Amino acid sequence: MKKNINILSFGFMLLASVLQAQQVVPITKAEVLTKVSEENRSIKISEQEYNEARADYRQTNAVFLPNITASHTGIATTNPLMAFGSKLNQEILTQTDFNPALLNDPSQIENYATKLEIQQPLINVDGMYQRKAAKSKMEAMSLKTERTNDYLVFEVEKAYMQLQLAHKAVEVLEKALDAAEANKKLADNSFKQGYLQRADVLSVEVRVTEVKNQLQTAKSNVLNASNYLSFLMNERADIVYKPTDSLMVTALSINTKTISENRADIKAMQLASNAYEAMNKADKMAFLPRLNAFGSYELYDDEIFQADANGYLFGAQLSWDLFQGSKRFGKAQKSKAEFEKSKLQYEQYVSQSQLEFNKAKRMLLDAENRLKLTELALEQSEESLRIRTNRFGEGLEKTSDLLMAETQYAQKQLEYYQTVFEYNYAQAYLQFLTKE
Repeated sequence: MKKNINILSFGFMLLASVLQAQQVVPITKAEVLTKVSEENRSIKISEQEYNEARADYRQTNAVFLPNITASHTGIATTNPLMAFGSKLNQEILTQTDFNPALLNDPSQIENYATKLEIQQPLINVDGMYQRKAAKSKMEAMSLKTERTNDYLVFEVEKAYMQLQLAHKAVEVLEKALDAAEANKKLADNSFKQGYLQRADVLSVEVRVTEVKNQLQTAKSNVLNASNYLSFLMNERADIVYKPTDSLMVTALSINTKTISENRADIKAMQLASNAYEAMNKADKMAFLPRLNAFGSYELYDDEIFQADANGYLFGAQLSWDLFQGSKRFGKAQKSKAEFEKSKLQYEQYVSQSQLEFNKAKRMLLDAENRLKLTELALEQSEESLRIRTNRFGEGLEKTSDLLMAETQYAQKQLEYYQTVFEYNYAQAYLQFLTKE
């Protein structure tokens, strides 16, 4: 028994030294929210996902804007056709160039061509719907980023309350340890005077050991809660945070709120469904012809970067892919199935959100009822401990009854703060679910 107590005491001192070695930093919830909004990785990832979607949308500007290219090409050839054509482009053909011997076996000729080309889409119906789909996706990602921020605000609320609860548990158990050690000292004196038996003193020592064990666990919970806050704020993990805001009951006006389709994540699901619908229409419109204009301006010479001859070309092309081996039929069927699936996913998500909302309302009601009961139980256990402690000091109370009263009071304190946490958490969760 003594060996176990010594091991526990060593572990308790080791944890205390770890806590002392780490930097203790007081922090408010507002400071946590600010740091999370600026440094949290999930927010940064969500922002980059939005940037990806915006870049995809900007690529669809090609439906309206021209494609312009410039090139400078140099060749040397004895190919009859190429040699004759190069001279023709350079505007240097002479009567002697029509000599059959020279046409069939020309000398090497150099040709340098500078070419400026432009292609302008005129009618591209499937491209228009692809652009519409990209825009819906971009807007959905913007709403996803917004909902990520909302979620992290809720997560900060929860994490900060967990830190408050962990520190409250340490505070309660430290007081319980002080009381248990004071009673142990009193029991030792009574034992020496012959008023108590050795078994009573051992019971008090066991109580002291139990409280030390609970206190060690509570301090570990402080480290866990601090580490999670560090993770949310993207800070180093060797800091122990101490909340400057007290853990107390908060009252929010959320009784009249309901799940709204204007909530960011629900709107994002709707926009995602719209994107699938637009893609399905784009696949259907791929059967229609496309009309594009084109033009080029060309400069030719037999010396590099010269331009003694020039010419231009412009026109329009109506192209129509009549059949691609049923590839487009399958693609249209796939996009149709994806669109129908997205509608079902949207309906399921709204239904699940309503389910979570109803569950959260019941959770809040249960927590409110428990809060009233635990508050009353805490008052009763405190008064009971006060009476039994006074009677024990006068030798009128059994040791076992005092220990039971001490244990009950500490438990009721912890239960009360746990219920306050659950009540505030239920309100924060409801606020998160009903946020528009």
